[in-house]
Amino acid sequence: MVTRILQAAGARGWTITTAESCTGGMVASALTDVSGASEVFQRGFVTYSNDAKTDMLGVRPETLDTFGAVSEPVVREMAEGVREAARADIAVAISGIAGPGGTATKPEGRVCYGLATPDGTRTMTIDHGALGRDAVRRAATENALEMILSALA
Repeated sequence: MVTRILQAAGARGWTITTAESCTGGMVASALTDVSGASEVFQRGFVTYSNDAKTDMLGVRPETLDTFGAVSEPVVREMAEGVREAARADIAVAISGIAGPGGTATKPEGRVCYGLATPDGTRTMTIDHGALGRDAVRRAATENALEMILSALA
C-alpha cells in the first residue's frame, strides 16, 4: 500500500505529512520504509502530549479542554495545523487510546483520525477494540495509510 501511496502522490506532485499521538510515528515510519519516500514525505510530527499538540500544531487549548485529546475536533485541528506547518498537500492526524485502559466514554482501542487535503478536512472515529496496545497501534497505522491512499484515488 505504501508504494501505491508514494507513486500516486508523486504522480500528482503532492506531499504528505503526519501528526501522530498514539501511533508515535508509526505512520511516518511506514511511509519512509520505502525507497524514494523523500520525494513526497518531508516531515512528520509526534505530538504525544497536549502541550505538543498546542505548541507544534496550533491545537487550541479550549478544544482540548472541551473535547479531550481523543476527539474528532482535536484531530481536525491537528490535521489542519500539521498540513500548514509542513506546507503539505495531504496531512493525516491520529489520536487514540492504545491501551491498556480507557474509560466508559473513551474505551481502549478508540482512535480518532483527521485527514486534511486541498479539498477540505474530514474526520472519523473507529473503535478498534481492546486488542492490546501493539495491535491497536498497528490497526491505527493501517487505517491512516488507507485514508491517505483514498485521498489520492
